[in-house]
This record gives sequence, C-alpha cells and structure tokens, in this order.
Amino acid sequence: MSAQRSTETAETTEVAGPVVPSSKERRIARAVGIALAVLGAVLVWVVVDPLLGVDLSVTKSGTTTVVGPGLIIGMAIGASLLGWALLAVLERVTSNARRIWTITAVVVLLLSFAMPFNSGEADASAQWSLVLLHVVVGAAVIPIFARTARR
Repeated sequence: MSAQRSTETAETTEVAGPVVPSSKERRIARAVGIALAVLGAVLVWVVVDPLLGVDLSVTKSGTTTVVGPGLIIGMAIGASLLGWALLAVLERVTSNARRIWTITAVVVLLLSFAMPFNSGEADASAQWSLVLLHVVVGAAVIPIFARTARR
C-alpha cells in the first residue's frame, strides 16, 4: 500500500483598508469632478434662464451683473480649483486631510447659500436658482474630492 501524501493549502484573506488611488488617478477623478460641476451648473442655467425665463441678473449699488454661462463656468472652475488647492495642502500637512477638507467644504457650501440673498436686488426665483447652482457644484465636487483624499 502506497502512502499518499495530501497537501492542503490554506487560503489567507488579507483585509486591507480603503484603496488609495494613485496620484494620477486622484488628478483625473478631481478633474472629472470639476467637469461635472461645470456641466451641472450650465445645465441648471439652461433650464432656469432660457427655458423657464428666470432673470439671473443681480443689481447692487447700481451695477447689474448678469449671471450667464461664462460667469457660471468661471465661478464653478474657480471654486473647485480653490477646493482642490486646499485639499492638496491639507494632504501634505495633516493626517486628517479628508475629514478637515470635507467639513470645511460643507461649511463653505452652506455659507455660500447666503450670497444670493445678500448680494443685491434679485427676485426670489433668481435667488433660489443661484442657490441651486451652488448645490450642484458642491454635490459634484465634494464627494469626489473627499473620496480621492489621501488621508
């Protein structure tokens, strides 16, 4: 009778923490977040201004600012890039970058809701439309940037 030798291999399952995207993946994801913010804001403008006829003009101290696609695109990109810059700094100086950035971004978004109501003369539909623009940009940028934060 021949002796049979059985070898069993035990499978080990390694549980790792959240997968941290590479630097290139973070940059791409954040750029996509900015693009989504811009696209979303422009879509809101298309629905609100040309389709629904809401006048997105704000008059303050005799100066009227027309909130059109150029201003919307510029502000969405500018705010998003400022958020990205803050996140990049936090990633280098603290181990809680994700948490600090997310809380800061949400607070800034909430504070930005006051701007349409304090920025000059605009009717209620224009004010709420401007708030919606803020919400759309924040909804696109905040989750993506937070998810891609290194720490």
